[in-house]
Amino acid sequence: MAFVLSGVPACELGRCRDCATWCVTPGTSGKYNPALSKHCQSAQRTSMPPQLPTSDTDLGFTPVHELRKLITTKKLSPVELTEAHLRRADELDPKLGIFITRTSELALETARKAEATLMAAKDPNELPPLFGIPLPVKDTEAMAGVTWTHGSLPHKNVLAEKDSIPVRRLKAAGAIITGKTNTPENGFAGTTENRLGPPARNPWNPERTPGGSSGGAGAAVASGLASLATGGDGGGSIRIPAGFSGVYGIKTTQGLIPRGGWSSDSFNIMNNATSGPLTRTVRDSAIALQVLAGPENDSEYGIISDEPPNFEAALTQGVKGLKIGWSSDLGGNPVDPEVVSVTEKLARQFEGLGAHVEDVDFRPADHATVFWTWFDYFTVKGLSSARDDFDNHRDQLTDYFGDYMDRADTLPAQRMWDIFTEIGQYRDYTNRYFEKYDLLLSPSLAVPAFKIGEEPEKIGGKQVPHRLWGFTPFTYLFNLTGNPAASVPAGFSADGLPIGLQIVGDMRDEANVLAASAALEQASPWADKRPTLE
Repeated sequence: MAFVLSGVPACELGRCRDCATWCVTPGTSGKYNPALSKHCQSAQRTSMPPQLPTSDTDLGFTPVHELRKLITTKKLSPVELTEAHLRRADELDPKLGIFITRTSELALETARKAEATLMAAKDPNELPPLFGIPLPVKDTEAMAGVTWTHGSLPHKNVLAEKDSIPVRRLKAAGAIITGKTNTPENGFAGTTENRLGPPARNPWNPERTPGGSSGGAGAAVASGLASLATGGDGGGSIRIPAGFSGVYGIKTTQGLIPRGGWSSDSFNIMNNATSGPLTRTVRDSAIALQVLAGPENDSEYGIISDEPPNFEAALTQGVKGLKIGWSSDLGGNPVDPEVVSVTEKLARQFEGLGAHVEDVDFRPADHATVFWTWFDYFTVKGLSSARDDFDNHRDQLTDYFGDYMDRADTLPAQRMWDIFTEIGQYRDYTNRYFEKYDLLLSPSLAVPAFKIGEEPEKIGGKQVPHRLWGFTPFTYLFNLTGNPAASVPAGFSADGLPIGLQIVGDMRDEANVLAASAALEQASPWADKRPTLE
């Protein structure tokens, strides 16, 4: 692994641990320079620091906060970490459909610059929080000079003119971006299929979906390509792949993470989507949130103007004394009994951690009404953004996105007025709930992951409102209300597929969501569980 060369001293970023003299040429990622190490009498020693992962796979499953420590203590090179990531991508991407676009050469160039910065740093601990960490971003985010398809065939050759705010912040935090992950067209599905290439697949069973719309990101983290990938969530698109893929994902309060500035749509008074992280550990998500959150001058309407709190500090506050509600169906939604059994078992663990858990009937409206409120709003918003594609390239659109736009194009003004009225009612109901409770728990999804293209029409013996979205009834409501919500790995189905528990918090109360997530992570660890890929 990094800078451990056969027949030469074991090194910490080119520095011999025995005599503290450089024994590799700076900036060459471990190219041995004999002239720099002739004095060293231990040139045959090739031992490795015990905490350094010994394979590309192990590096891919190593949490971000541990990778950063290895880099800043000069036990691991940003170049070799990036090279390992890219080799892993070569292996995994053909099996799992993780990427739409890869940026390998750009990533290596960035890694070499990072290595030079590290070697020149007086105090590496002062380097930014994601320094030297390779990671992919969802292709709904713009990255200057890189293809920006957002999963849509009409945009297959479009290059982004500038970085999105999240990408800009990731770069400023030292991240090395290795590509754009797979997404359904314009992020408009709970699974990840488009007309640009193969679908994203679930690492736990490649015949199954990893969810969507951040399906490529979920597959990347679950498979050990990366311990952090970014997603976006406008109806569950972080929590869905987190639940199906057995990783951690959090959607923050609407407005905490700035986006937008691309068009007049950014000034709509009702924004429902946000960027966010998918990770293997809760701490890594807290680190990513610290990078992504906070006000920005050129962001969309409704961004929270206050500086964000210390998210890592919340991880140790625990849940003692919290009042928590548990709902197995959020107002009568169809749900698989096995999912209820697994998630309720984990939810009850909060009682042993000092919280009070009670059953609640959380029902802001009939479950089908809630769905159609969200769906009609979502499709009209999509049509506003994709009007040119709909009018001029309808034949290039996926069947599902084209059908959604057809529906949106026929909705009357009265329907939109009703939608905003209903959203206001859901928000009022949810605010009143959180006057009495600190958290709300539910399953993340109604079923475990299904075979690609086989969305269930019935769940638990009940008809779902919409085949393509019926498995997601617990997520989209909180895009309408704006509340923070996370999906925590809860366990596995009888056939070995991950099942997630959703944790919902009060507005701007990411602290309790993160604290509860961290408490469960400690009580029932999940980060050591890895899928087997042949």
